[in-house]
Amino acid sequence: MMSRTRRVPLVVGSVVAAVGLAACSATGGRQATEGGEGAGTVDTPEMTVAMVTHAGPGDTFWDQVRSGAEEAARKDNVDLEYTADPDGAEQANLVQQAVDKEVDGIAVTLAKPEAMRSAVAAAREAGIPVVALNAGMEDWQEMDIASFFGQDDELAGEAAGERLTQDDAGRTLCVIHEQGNVGHEARCAGLASTFDDSEKVYVTGTDTANVRSTITARLQEDEQITHVVTLGAPFAMIALSAVEEAGSEAEVATFDVNDEALTAIEDGEIAWAVDQQPYVQGYQAVDALWLEVNRGATLGGGEPSYTGPAFVDADDVAALRQE
Repeated sequence: MMSRTRRVPLVVGSVVAAVGLAACSATGGRQATEGGEGAGTVDTPEMTVAMVTHAGPGDTFWDQVRSGAEEAARKDNVDLEYTADPDGAEQANLVQQAVDKEVDGIAVTLAKPEAMRSAVAAAREAGIPVVALNAGMEDWQEMDIASFFGQDDELAGEAAGERLTQDDAGRTLCVIHEQGNVGHEARCAGLASTFDDSEKVYVTGTDTANVRSTITARLQEDEQITHVVTLGAPFAMIALSAVEEAGSEAEVATFDVNDEALTAIEDGEIAWAVDQQPYVQGYQAVDALWLEVNRGATLGGGEPSYTGPAFVDADDVAALRQE
């Protein structure tokens, strides 16, 4: 496994916040839309890009990724085909289907890299350019992927841990909603490396009742817990309900934002969030594939193109909503 290539400073605030964006339809564990994203402004022929993510149904984080990808697709005269499945083997199957269709480029997340290796290799062997986004910081280079757009999840976790220390937090739960996701594990590991009193809690992210009951039970068992850190905005909102149900005074913080979480931050219900600019990740991934196909250009020079992390607190919400 390759080590992280360099460290980046934490940015306060976010350059782009994509909130209130068009929602993607979802049924079961798979999401799909084909065609209709072209109508670009460039004078190059239409090309087809498959974006295959590990998004689970109902996770609004991925609406923002997809919205950025769709915006770039409109600009670049790209026919964007978006599909997703949180199961690593099924996500790999979706990539293989894109290879079989002979698309012009593939953008993929690598939350479960071992499951994705053969499908990514098949794309490269077929001469299809591939970029990675959001997850796979430790693995994209050895898979012969041209560029990566996202944040260093371990670094983001370290920053969160430093913020908890600054806030004089006590015992903190780091809630992982997708077991086997290397990025989630890295966030909690980073947090634990810079904050002394944390524990990981695993929940089933696709089961709201399980998320709420698991957090509630842990809060009821241990009155020393002062903070709950979730790894996605929808789970922060569930954590708020769990805190209330448990009769706890624990504060909630989160990674990533959506409209509802921003309102909760503005109202002081969520302490802060660590943003990685998912809109930018989707946009840059599509734009990079257009550049490689049409100009032979790649972004990043073999280094990750960082989109975060950045803290968002109550002072930032109004500015973000004006973006």
